[in-house]
Amino acid sequence: MDSPLTLSDEEVLRRSSTERELFAHIIQRYEHKLRLYIQRKSHASPEDIDDLLQNIFIKVYRNIKGFDPSLRFSSWIYRIAYNEMVDWYRKEKRTPHISFDADESILYTIAGDQDTTEKALKEEQKKVVSTALSSLDQIYQDIVELRFYEEKSYEEIGDILQIPPGTVAIRISRVKKILKTLLQNHA
Repeated sequence: MDSPLTLSDEEVLRRSSTERELFAHIIQRYEHKLRLYIQRKSHASPEDIDDLLQNIFIKVYRNIKGFDPSLRFSSWIYRIAYNEMVDWYRKEKRTPHISFDADESILYTIAGDQDTTEKALKEEQKKVVSTALSSLDQIYQDIVELRFYEEKSYEEIGDILQIPPGTVAIRISRVKKILKTLLQNHA
């Protein structure tokens, strides 16, 4: 019998429908990642985050048989997490808020251009980039979050947000142009 540590997510999920103890490995693999995702994407309290995580894992467990094996499991669970946060916002009548104050190297990656990146090394420029990201429309914020913080591929982002990968690429390109213009105008 294979160790659950060596099994792919998809295999653990498939087998957990009959070997229920395996589902704990899904939780172990994704709890921290999803907690960080929720923290960045929301202003939820630690208790609300725990509730959201619990609901996410319950939905994953209840829908194991509905998993489409043609998709990556990580895309599927992030889609469930995304939908759970949307539901939470509706119930709480709150507005989504993504915190872009985290790792400064990500801000440089998003800005892209080498000259811009060198300018962004200044503390003031980091604040400009963070402010600019926070002011983006929600559709762009979601893509930036998934691409540069969660390191998802265009296809995975498309699966999570239910949009074509080409649309993801276009939106990322637009975000980079917006940030480049903002940074150049601020210099």
